[in-house]
Amino acid sequence: MATPSQPTNPADSSGTTERPVALEVIEPGVQTTVQDYPGRRGLQAKGFFPAGPVDHLAFRVANLLVGNEQGAAGLEIPMGRFKARFGFEGTVAATGAEGAKPTLNGEPMPLWESVRVSPGDVIASGIAKGPGFRLYLAVSGGIDVPEVLGSRSTYTMGGMGGLDGRALARGDRLFVLPEGVGRTRRLRLPQSLRPAYTNEWEIEVMRGPHADPDFLTSQDWSDFCSLSWKVDLNSNRVGTRLNSHRFTWARESGGVAGGHPSNVLDGSYPLGGINTNGDVPVILGPDGPTSGGFTIIATVVHPALWKIGQLRPGRDTIRFREVDFDEAMALTEHVGYLLDPAHLEEL
Repeated sequence: MATPSQPTNPADSSGTTERPVALEVIEPGVQTTVQDYPGRRGLQAKGFFPAGPVDHLAFRVANLLVGNEQGAAGLEIPMGRFKARFGFEGTVAATGAEGAKPTLNGEPMPLWESVRVSPGDVIASGIAKGPGFRLYLAVSGGIDVPEVLGSRSTYTMGGMGGLDGRALARGDRLFVLPEGVGRTRRLRLPQSLRPAYTNEWEIEVMRGPHADPDFLTSQDWSDFCSLSWKVDLNSNRVGTRLNSHRFTWARESGGVAGGHPSNVLDGSYPLGGINTNGDVPVILGPDGPTSGGFTIIATVVHPALWKIGQLRPGRDTIRFREVDFDEAMALTEHVGYLLDPAHLEEL
């Protein structure tokens, strides 16, 4: 079992100023990790998927609400069940899963808006019963953990980044960058701009790179886009497993790559690729494998990737909708509109 990390506050160059403690973990939850956005891009050739938040939209909004850059390091809290004590004067914001019902000092804490905190204040959240699955917590200034290969994100598969490359444990202390201390401006994302969570999701994808007519039949692709897919309990940051389905396939086998038609010669996998290993589709998450020998029949477009982070394992369902490049770009512009700080309301 990992030993909680309680580092000594290092002094700055003058030898007089210590980094303020952002928070001390009381209840860490299931797999709470430090993440930043967009993570470690550009390293897939070296075997690293980018890590970073699964729901990049809620994460980026939380940072904007506390006056940070969108990519500043914050916390990803799957399924809720988190409790921590703040150690600084500033602002914090929680976004994401409805039903977690976070509290501050025992009083309800609103989602999608920033609140002021002082040393000794306690945040707590219950189990996120849905809709939605992951809660995000940003602190003004951002969480200060060492950068590893250009990112503060925790890469769970590689045991690197974040706090000692692992999920948080009881007793861990995280520090805040000094520029966020004393920040008091409160902001809110208008209700009309907040993403809609549900238990029955529509997720936009682009076809391939291994789709019809070479790998799937036209009926296979039609089935893929019309069926309701159940999110399996065995889903995490590595991948979101879906229920099995017997595709017909356009070929009898994988040839030199293997006996099953889902086999291909090893190649690169995209983030959000829907990896089909035999009869089981898996949506590759930010901690997923960078390459392998199975087909990628479709790829979730980047502006829809945030939805993967809010899928509740064992309950939610998905219908995939094919989009072309122009519609994918329109969705990207819509996400950009939601993330425009000019649209935030001051409280």
